[in-house]
Formats: sequence, C-alpha cells, structure tokens
Amino acid sequence: MSSDPHGLTTSDVEVTHVSRHGIWLLVRDRELFMPFDDFPWFKEAPIAKILNVREPTRGHFRWPDLDVDLGLETIEHPHRFPLKARSGR
Repeated sequence: MSSDPHGLTTSDVEVTHVSRHGIWLLVRDRELFMPFDDFPWFKEAPIAKILNVREPTRGHFRWPDLDVDLGLETIEHPHRFPLKARSGR
C-alpha cells in the first residue's frame, strides 16, 4: 500500500516566485499565480512568512505565520470569492 501513515503530512506545495504583482504557487505539477489585488494578505508580508506554506489536506493551503487559509478553488477562481480582508491602514 502506498498511502502515508495517518498523521503524516507530505507537502506538494511551494512558493516559487514573489514579485511586486503577486506570488506564484507550485502545487504538484501546476503553477498558480496569486495577484495581490485578489490576495491582499500577502502584499506587505515578509518573504519568509509567504514562503512558509503547508498543505494540511489536499487542496487546502495554510500560511501559519500569516494566519491565512485558502482552498484551491479560491486560488483558481478568486472572482467567485469576492470578500477580501481590509488593510489596517
């Protein structure tokens, strides 16, 4: 059997690039662009906190240092989820 033991998490996700426009997330064999206009939580975040991403369950991504959780559908179709966090400024 090739399944991982219960409680063991393997991560197939990583941030591959950060620019002034957004971040690129590599999920297994797909690269997804997350523009800051749609994902404002990352715009002012330190790079180290953006790079610390986990996939606790398939298709669910967590940035623990930023307290941000996003589903794959939200990343792929941000227009379907128009609510955005307001900046504290």
